Amino acid sequence: MSTLTATAEEPRTTSVRPAYRVTGRRVLSSEWAKLWSLRSTWITLGLGLLFLVAFGLISASRYKSGIDSGHMDRDFADSTAVSLSLFGTNFAQLALGVLGVLVTAGEYSTGMIRSTLAAVPRRLPVLWSKAAVFGLVALVVGTVGGFVAFLFGSGIVSGTPAAMSLSHAGVLRSLLGAGLYLGLVGVIGVALGALLRSVAGGISVLVAALMLIPGLVSLLPSSWRDDISPYLPSNAGESMFALTHDSTSLSPGAGLLVFLCWTALALGGAAYRLARTDV
Repeated sequence: MSTLTATAEEPRTTSVRPAYRVTGRRVLSSEWAKLWSLRSTWITLGLGLLFLVAFGLISASRYKSGIDSGHMDRDFADSTAVSLSLFGTNFAQLALGVLGVLVTAGEYSTGMIRSTLAAVPRRLPVLWSKAAVFGLVALVVGTVGGFVAFLFGSGIVSGTPAAMSLSHAGVLRSLLGAGLYLGLVGVIGVALGALLRSVAGGISVLVAALMLIPGLVSLLPSSWRDDISPYLPSNAGESMFALTHDSTSLSPGAGLLVFLCWTALALGGAAYRLARTDV
């Protein structure tokens, strides 16, 4: 009679460490890949660049035609090559800001945010990475668009009182300031999308902050308006790239500081909600 002896198998040990560590560089790479995988990214960035260059060239052409015909519009009387070239900034900021909202709020609408936060459980690195990646992209697009618009626009207004070159005082600072402003607008869009978790809500607040509220403030008594208006996001941002300033506007450095405070406020609110509430 033979007996069968069962040998107990040794338990297999599995490593609790993940195959890949979550690092800041990998989170940045992931957000970079997600940004460029969307068709809306290419379309909206293209529109932002088109708005910035096209409206700058249109305003320069209109100024030139006014000079040639002798019938100059009052709004263009004191224009410079810089102000004409950057005329499209107000339109480009909407395109870049809206895309910033889509970068974060779009993941909430599709439910993709659950997969993102499952891969990065600490949460806040996701927000910082999204803001850094898109802010850098918006900065590059805004800076390139501003320089292209100025180079072509200055050629259009050459020989007129508005003519300027890159060597003129303040021109380089204004063009770089416009690019930085558009980059920060993109970061604010990302923050609003993460804070409100709604594409429609984020876009509505962005448009209200940049365009509607300044119009409402202009209806206030002059004593109130002069104290409030320079510190609004759009007005503070405009002072970053304005070539000239008066008593009712901030200096470029002060405008940058105020706009950075608005950006930090939006990011702080988004970070608080992301860390404290469920997705």
